[in-house]
Amino acid sequence: MNTVIYGIPNCDSVKKARSWFESQDLSYTFIDFRKTAPSPLQVGNWIAAVGEKVLLNKRSTTWKNLSDDDRLKAEKGNALALLVAHPTLIKRPVLEHEGATTVGFNATDYATKFGR
Repeated sequence: MNTVIYGIPNCDSVKKARSWFESQDLSYTFIDFRKTAPSPLQVGNWIAAVGEKVLLNKRSTTWKNLSDDDRLKAEKGNALALLVAHPTLIKRPVLEHEGATTVGFNATDYATKFGR
């Protein structure tokens, strides 16, 4: 099964993940959030897999530019619509492999997951 990495190309964590895959000679497909936004169903599946707190990137510039009302809604468990409307709020990279979802880059976790 093909691995899919979602994110934005200039994100340092996404760069590290892609570099790790290339250094391990592992194939993957990269989906740029800015060119192909994830669907509400897809974001909902990610939330179900890892939780809103993991998926919502409160360190992003987009988060800092949101209204207090939008931030409050997201913090009260209503992040789905916000994440769909603003994909750069999604913590990156999102990795899908063999039906599992992983968020963020950790070389040790990737090595374990891919038997390296």
